[in-house]
Amino acid sequence: MPVAPHPARFPRNPGIPLDLDWVSSVQANTSAVERRAGSLGARRSVKKDYQAAWLLRAITLMDLTTLNGDDTRGKVRRLCAKAKRPLRQDLVEALGVQDLNITTGAVCVYHDMIGTAVEALEGSGIPVAAVSTGFPDALSPFHLRVQEIEESVKAGAAEIDIVISRRHVLSGDWQALYDEMRAYREACGEAHVKAIISTGNLGSLRNVARASHVCMMAGADFIKTSTGKESVNATLPVSLTMVRTTREYEARTGYKIGFKPAGGISKAKDALVYMSLMKEERGNDWLEPDLFRFGASSLLGDIERQLEHFVTGRYSAAFRHGIS
Repeated sequence: MPVAPHPARFPRNPGIPLDLDWVSSVQANTSAVERRAGSLGARRSVKKDYQAAWLLRAITLMDLTTLNGDDTRGKVRRLCAKAKRPLRQDLVEALGVQDLNITTGAVCVYHDMIGTAVEALEGSGIPVAAVSTGFPDALSPFHLRVQEIEESVKAGAAEIDIVISRRHVLSGDWQALYDEMRAYREACGEAHVKAIISTGNLGSLRNVARASHVCMMAGADFIKTSTGKESVNATLPVSLTMVRTTREYEARTGYKIGFKPAGGISKAKDALVYMSLMKEERGNDWLEPDLFRFGASSLLGDIERQLEHFVTGRYSAAFRHGIS
C-alpha cells in the first residue's frame, strides 16, 4: 500500500498561468547573494544540546537516497531499514528520544526499486520518492518521460523528483519549460512533485531564479537544486537564490513551496548551515519535512557519528555508522 506524502499543513500549490512579465523581471545580484551566503557559516554556530537537537531534526528532513548502477534489492531493503531506525538503539536511549519515533523524511530510489522500497517501508509512515523523467539528463522522448512518472506513481511512489530540460532555460524558452512542468505535475496526480533545476548546468543565478519561478508557476510542490550527478551540485549561493524565489512566490500567490538541496551535502556541519539558512530566510515552517528536505546518502552517517561524540565525548570510526 503506497504511503502518502507527509501530511500537508498548507494548501498544495496548484500552479498559476505563466506570467512572462514576472519571469523577465527576475534578476539576481550575484555579488550580494555570495556575500550573504558566505556569512551564514561564519555568523551562526549551534553548540552542545542545541546542536544535538538540530541534528536529530536534520535526520527527519532527509530523503535517504541510493541512485547507483549497482543498486540491488538487498541494498534498498537495508537502506529502508536504516530509514526506519536511523540511529543505533544505544544512542536513542542515551539521547532520551525513545518516544519521538525519529525516521528519515523519505527513501529515494530509481523506478525499478520502488516496489522493494514500498514493501520494506510498509507500516513505517515513510514515503517512497522516485527520480523520473529520464533522470539525470532528461533526454529521453517526452512521452516516455511522462509515462515514467505515471508508472512510478502506479508502483507506489508518493513523491516524484523530475528533471527539467535545461535547454529550455538556456534558450529562454519559458513557455516550453512551463508546458513541460505542467505535464509532469498532471502526470503525478496526488503524488507530490519536486522539480530538479540542475543548477550546475544553468550558467547564472538569474537563470536559476527564473527557472525556479516558472516551475512553481507550473505547479511544483518543491524546487530542488541538483540531481547529484552534475559536476557542481548544491551550493549556498544557489540555495539562497532559490529559497528567495519561494518567498516571492508565496508573497504573490499565497502558496508555500518546499526546497530540497541535493548533492555534496555530506557533513553534519553543512546540514546545520543549510538549516540556519532556512530558518533565517523562511522561518520555522521550513524546518519540517513537508517544506524542506536534504537529498542525502552519506550525510546520515556523519550525523550519527557526531551524535555519538555528543553522548560519549569520543569520535568513532565512520565504518561503525554504515548506511546500507
